[in-house]
Amino acid sequence: MRNPVQLIRSVLFIVQMYLAMVVLAIVFTPFAIFRRDMALLACHTYCRYVRWSAAWMIGLRSEVRGTVPDGPVLIAAKHQCFFDILIIFGALPRPRFIMKKQLKYAPILGWYALQVGCVPVDRGKRGQAIRQMVKGVRNSPAGPGQLIIYPQGTRVAPGAHLPYKVGTAVLYEQLGQDCVPVATNVGVFWPRHGLMRKPGLAVVEFLPAIPAGKPARAFLTELEEVIETRSDALMADAGFERDKT
Repeated sequence: MRNPVQLIRSVLFIVQMYLAMVVLAIVFTPFAIFRRDMALLACHTYCRYVRWSAAWMIGLRSEVRGTVPDGPVLIAAKHQCFFDILIIFGALPRPRFIMKKQLKYAPILGWYALQVGCVPVDRGKRGQAIRQMVKGVRNSPAGPGQLIIYPQGTRVAPGAHLPYKVGTAVLYEQLGQDCVPVATNVGVFWPRHGLMRKPGLAVVEFLPAIPAGKPARAFLTELEEVIETRSDALMADAGFERDKT
């Protein structure tokens, strides 16, 4: 049965979260227009604020585990909801995302994403999207950093299965960089749809890097195994029970 008090807290949290986005955008934009590092500071500030406000407003604490990379590297992350984006982005010193092209038109988010060096791609055109990814990463005005990609291409609810896409393997091969897998249990507390946010401990865990140079197929198999296995364990620790029917 739903907890009406938690639902009210969740709604208030969501409203203030987006209001804070607008306020921070207004404060930082005059500086971020001219300085890319100020745009990054604005995004990091927002990530920290949402994590802080989630802890006291809805009882959703968050924790980053593992070794956070600070050099140029490919980050392949499990994606369950908006919150895992904020936790991962806020933990990395120079992060940027592979994002769907439509997001660059989103108010506030789109402009800041482009300013910090995120790479928009058209997900509906597979071959073209892969070429766009590689070209966008190599020509990014933001310079080297931590490139974040979601191997499954979209948010995936806890317990659901979606295959890992070849684009991650292509980037891994062509960039010649190590790949750091990232597991999470965030979706247990913050669902893809709906307003309810549950209290608990949301975890994002950076796993040991997969060294550059492995064959694409072997890389993708290993990536899926380590991310899914660790994510399942984190979700089980959070009390999630997979439907066995």
